[in-house]
This record gives sequence, structure tokens and C-alpha cells, in this order.
Amino acid sequence: MRSTGAIRKKKDGSMRMCIDYRELNKLTVKNMYPLPRIDDLFDQLQGVSWFSKIDLRSGYHQLKVREQDIPKTAFQTCYGHYEFLVTSFGLTNAPAAFMDLMNRVCRPMLDRSVIVFIDDILIYSKNEGDHACHVREVLEILRKEKVYAKFSKCSFCLREVQFLGHVVNRDGIMVDPAKVETVMKWSPPKSPTGYEIYFQILEAIS
Repeated sequence: MRSTGAIRKKKDGSMRMCIDYRELNKLTVKNMYPLPRIDDLFDQLQGVSWFSKIDLRSGYHQLKVREQDIPKTAFQTCYGHYEFLVTSFGLTNAPAAFMDLMNRVCRPMLDRSVIVFIDDILIYSKNEGDHACHVREVLEILRKEKVYAKFSKCSFCLREVQFLGHVVNRDGIMVDPAKVETVMKWSPPKSPTGYEIYFQILEAIS
């Protein structure tokens, strides 16, 4: 089996290789490792005032593919056929596998001063002194485990932070206004299925 590939531009102007793995995903035994519920994650943020956000560099690419599974990642281009040695964007088990990895990496600080959602890390603290210690501890863990961050997308020592589509500060948590504005600009649904999806999205951001 081989999949087709294409290059797409990301928001920051860099390029991403996108592979159509739909046929492979149909045959893949699903990894049932659970992704956390966002509202459960935010329950930890009551009463905290300092935040730092770390975005991991090419997240899935930091997770190697088992040698026997490398041929399954094969894709074709106009220049020939290639295989991924690291986890590719588009593989059905990529989010669960990476979530499992990051939970193990950050386990000493989870539910204490760190939230992890796949390749996004939020460090939170009640005061500035504790926050400096928490940030240092997380960076030391990432260095020890050889997990790399993209510095240009990291933010440190914030009083307000955008995280997982929400704005968080010491006063509470609210949906990111930019996300609400995008939804308000949508054209009205034209089918029962469209209305069902629309209301599910509204429920998710309410």
C-alpha cells in the first residue's frame, strides 16, 4: 500500500507534507489511549495568575516509527516513493500515541503545575516565584527527555494566555473572542446534518 502526498503552507508560512492516509487508517488497529476533556483540564486553573505556553517543534515528528511499521508509511510523489522514519501528520493513531508520550514525559508535574494536550504545554502557577521554578523544571524535563520546543511559538510569564481556543487569566476562563467571531460569520446551515454539526460546535464553545 502507498499513499499520496502534497505540500501545504502553514499559517506561519512554512510548509507541511500532507499525506492521504485514509486507506491505511481504515486498516489500522486503533490506539484507544484517551485524549483529555478540555473542560477537565481547565478545572485545574482556578485561582492561578501566571502562565507560560510551550509549543513542541514538529510534534509528531519527535516520535519514531517502529522499524517494522516504516513501510506502511510509504507515499508517492512525482519524484518517487518515500517512507517516514518518524510519525507523520495524518496517521490515525498519531494524536493518541503522542498524548501517551507527553503524559509520561510530564508526569511529575501533571495536575500540579502543568497541562498537556498533545503537543501543547501550559505551565501555571499562583505566584511569580513559583512560576519561575515550574518553568525551569519543565524545561529541564524536556531537555532530559530530548523533546524539543519551537521557541518562536513559546510564551513565558504571562498574566493572560490563549490556550486550546480559550482565554485564561486570574479572573477565569472564557472562549477566545476570535473563535466566536469566526462562528458568527458562518453561513446558516442548509440541511439537518448541517444544523446538527452547527449546534454541536455552539455547545462546545459555550
